Amino acid sequence: MSGERGSGGGSRIPSSRLGRLYHMGRATGDLALGVGLRQLIERARDREATGPVQLSPERARRFTERLGQMRGAVMKMGQLMSMDGADLLSPEVADIMGALRQGAEPMPLSQLDSVLKREYGRRWQERFRRFDFTPIAAASIGQVHYAEAPDGRALALKIQFPGVRESIDSDLGNLRFLVRSFGVVPEGVDVEGMLAEAHRELHQEADYAAEADALEAYAEALGEDPDLTVPRVQREFCTPRILAMDYAEGIPIHRLAEEAFSQAERDRAAGLLSRLNLRELFELGLVQTDPNFGNYLYQPESGRIVLLDFGATHTVGGELVAAYRRMGRAARDGDRQGLRESAAALGYIDAGTSEAEVEALLELLEMTSEPLRQAGAYDFGASGLFERVYYRGRAMFLDQQFSRAPAPETLFLHRKFMGTFMLCRRLRARVDIAALMAEHLGEGGEASYT
Repeated sequence: MSGERGSGGGSRIPSSRLGRLYHMGRATGDLALGVGLRQLIERARDREATGPVQLSPERARRFTERLGQMRGAVMKMGQLMSMDGADLLSPEVADIMGALRQGAEPMPLSQLDSVLKREYGRRWQERFRRFDFTPIAAASIGQVHYAEAPDGRALALKIQFPGVRESIDSDLGNLRFLVRSFGVVPEGVDVEGMLAEAHRELHQEADYAAEADALEAYAEALGEDPDLTVPRVQREFCTPRILAMDYAEGIPIHRLAEEAFSQAERDRAAGLLSRLNLRELFELGLVQTDPNFGNYLYQPESGRIVLLDFGATHTVGGELVAAYRRMGRAARDGDRQGLRESAAALGYIDAGTSEAEVEALLELLEMTSEPLRQAGAYDFGASGLFERVYYRGRAMFLDQQFSRAPAPETLFLHRKFMGTFMLCRRLRARVDIAALMAEHLGEGGEASYT
C-alpha cells in the first residue's frame, strides 16, 4: 500500500501444474547456468565455502523475472531467499534478487477485470467513486489497488491473483521434485516436514477472510500507539478474494537506508520494530511472522510506521513464551545450564541428542544472542554477526548436527526474529537490544530509540 505505483500491465499467471513446472524449471535452469550446476551443488554441500556466490547478473535477472511472473508459493520462497543477500551474493546480483521483495508483475488488465467481475459483479465499477487500475504494489499472493468509496473513504484493495490459492499444492509438489532432482539437501533432512509447514502457512496467507480477522485482532491487541498504526478493515468491500482496508501513505521501510535519512531516523525506526517484535512474543501473544521489508511503511512527516500484511499471523502459547523468556535470561547471563534447559523445552535437543551436538547448539545460541549481552546500543551496521551465524549454522546443518527439528510452532518465530535482525542490519541501525529485552525479562530497565 505504498505511494509508489507500478505498471498497469503484466503477464498472465501460469495456472496449470505442467505450465508452472515448466516456468520453475526454466528459473532453476537460469540459476544453475549462472553459477554452474556442479558449482551450485558443491557450494551447497561445502561447509567451508565463504564469500559471495558468483552468479551472472543476467542469469539472476532472468531467475528473478520468472519467479515474479509465477507469483504464488514459488515467488514467496524466492522472497525469503532474497531477504538479505548482500554478503552472500555480489552487490549487483543482490540488487536484482531484491526486486522480489519490491513486488511481482501485475496481472493484465483483462485478467484484473475478470477477477473484479467475479467478486463484485459485472457492474463492479458502480461500487466505487474512483478505482485506479495501476496497482500500488504486487506481491506473491495478490496486488493492491487504490480506490475510493462513494462517501470518499480512501481504500486499499488487496486483490488475490487468480489460481494462486489453487496452485499452492502443485507448486510445493514441483519444489519437492526439483529439490530431490538437484540433490542439494543433506541426507536425513526432513524435507517433507519443511514443505508441510510451508503448505500450511501459504494456505493461511491465501485466506483473506482469516487475514481480515487477524488484522482486527492485532489492532485490538496493539491498542493506541503514537508510533505504530494498523489500517482498519472495510468489511463492506471485502470478499473471499479481496481484502479491503484503509489506504495508508508511506515509503517502504528499507528506504531509510538511503542518504536522505539520518542515523537517528534509522535508529529510531529499527528500535520501534525491534521493540514491537518483542512485544508480540512476550506481551501480545500474537506475532505477524512474515519478515518481508515491504510489510512496513514509513511516514517521514510523522515518523509513524504502518504495519501491513497479516496473512501470516500466529498466536503464541504461554508455555512457549515462558521458555523463550528463560532462554533470554540464560543467554544474557551466560547461564549455560539454563540455556540447555530452555533449548530442551523448545524442542532443540532431547535425551537422545549427543553431548557434542548439544555443545555445538549451545555455542550457536550464545553467538546468536551477542546483541543481548552488549551494554548500550548494538551497532548492526558494523557487526559481522550475520555471516558468523550463517556459516556456523550451515556447517552444523551439513554435518547433520541438528538431529531433530525444533517444534513446528517455533519456526515462524525464528523467521520473524531473523527478519527483524536483517532489517536492523540493512538500516545500519544502532539499537539497545539488552534494554529492550530487560522490559520483558522481569528485570526493569528502560530502552531508548530516539
